[in-house]
Amino acid sequence: MDITLSPEQEMVRKTARQFADRELAPFAREWDRAERMDPGVIPKLAQMGFLGAPLPESHGGGGLDNVSYCLIIEEIGRADSSVRGIISVNTGLVGKTINKWGTDEQKQRWLPRICSGEALGCFCLTEPGTGSDAADLETKAVRDGDDWIVSGSKMFITNGTWAGVALVFARTGGEGPKGVTAFLVPTDSEGFTATEVKGKLGLRAADTAEINLQEVRVPDAARLGDEGDGFKVAMSALDSGRMSLAAGCVGIAQACVDAAVRYSQERRQFDRPIARFQLVQELIADMAVETDAARLLTWRVAALADHGKPHRLESSYAKYYASEVAVRAANAAIQVHGGYGYVDEYPVGKFLRDARVTTLYEGTSQIQKLIIGRALTGENAFT
Repeated sequence: MDITLSPEQEMVRKTARQFADRELAPFAREWDRAERMDPGVIPKLAQMGFLGAPLPESHGGGGLDNVSYCLIIEEIGRADSSVRGIISVNTGLVGKTINKWGTDEQKQRWLPRICSGEALGCFCLTEPGTGSDAADLETKAVRDGDDWIVSGSKMFITNGTWAGVALVFARTGGEGPKGVTAFLVPTDSEGFTATEVKGKLGLRAADTAEINLQEVRVPDAARLGDEGDGFKVAMSALDSGRMSLAAGCVGIAQACVDAAVRYSQERRQFDRPIARFQLVQELIADMAVETDAARLLTWRVAALADHGKPHRLESSYAKYYASEVAVRAANAAIQVHGGYGYVDEYPVGKFLRDARVTTLYEGTSQIQKLIIGRALTGENAFT
């Protein structure tokens, strides 16, 4: 499949890179230290069209293809992964899922507001006691006439305190995947509360929250998809989300390559730049090759999506490999920087902290291996 970038896609990448270098990179360390970014970044992202880049123009989006979307995510992730998370969740996990599963009324209500940043979306699947086993949800939704009463807790929710709409997954039936239903819950609903999670290792500036729903009443019109289809909705969202996350990981890895090359050329030891040392070149070469391989795996997923082809397995390939590459690249970049890599005078320590969580959320590396193994062998290790 041809994944050569078009002139239009190259322009998208250039525009995103210029924005990231101007509006994000200069502030990333300050936001990281403060554990909070400037909320003013949201209207800037919206003005650039990044919050709705792959969503339909008819609903306020940019109508861009998925390869272009991944280019945007990579460049934003290269500058600051905390900001990248805003777009990935709002656009990839929530916006694209509403566009796929939503009614016309739901699309008209939420997509323009998601694209404009008026109502960011958050994806409420993970719970305090439920992570990898996504079908084992304790949050419940009970039918009450034409409404549903939703009660439960969600954990590690990106955009949680900033969001205007929450895509909430709750148990409406029996055990297992078939008992889960998805709902679009306005965050200003009575009984909906969000509490910031602080003290994170990485993505410190990202808005991460614990969500509590205490008998939140929503109409049946807020149901996304059919009753009992929630697990299918969640898995289709993760197919898209993992592509986006992989692109963000490529951004981290590329930032590590750039930083290591730059530092190795400037730093002198034994009367020569350390870039001349063979083992330093080995570190940089490994980083560069793996980064490019992760990028191509991600572009393959995007190209498949653009051609309307299934890409669940390919999304797992890309998410697994790119997240592990980001961690290895950050670790290698710290090694190139030596002792200076261990303090935040240079960005590589932050890269490692931000990269580490990417092997955990939207399916751990171990879960991705099981998905890949099941596809290759036909044997299901989950049951």
